[in-house]
Amino acid sequence: MNADQQRRYLAQADAVATASAVKSGKITAKAFVNATLERIADRDNALNCFTTITAESALADAEKIDSAIANNENPGPLAGVPFAVKNLFDIAGITTLAGSKINAGNPPATQDAAAVARLRQAGAVLVGTLNMDEYAYGFVTENSHYGPTRNPRDTARIAGGSSGGSAAAVAAGLVPFSY
Repeated sequence: MNADQQRRYLAQADAVATASAVKSGKITAKAFVNATLERIADRDNALNCFTTITAESALADAEKIDSAIANNENPGPLAGVPFAVKNLFDIAGITTLAGSKINAGNPPATQDAAAVARLRQAGAVLVGTLNMDEYAYGFVTENSHYGPTRNPRDTARIAGGSSGGSAAAVAAGLVPFSY
């Protein structure tokens, strides 16, 4: 697979295909994560899905998965699958904003929310937190503090829903799934 074919494949791969490709050695978790981070860098300025990108920890987690595979260890059913989380759920080391600037001065979370921890234990790789309506109270994801999330099919429109960052990130192919 040449570089252009690989980029197209990575942009279109769903979670099942991603995990299968990583576990079989067709591609490394680090390559999937790098491709994901590149797509986010290329498209998120126009979409405004993400409030935080966790590139450094994502690449470190991907390297651990690649190492586990190299050592014939089970990397988990979601091996190398990039994902992002609505910034309503705690992620260790990141301040949980819940879409509000009021929370920006709060200390970072000390541990992951249970669902985030389980996804990581299953081998999924967290690449960032996602924009949302303030305190998940709204229908349009036109956040007055962090800006609106745009519809990836038509950026003149909004993404909608209190989880607009999550929906737009998946619809734009920035991540295979979000929580």
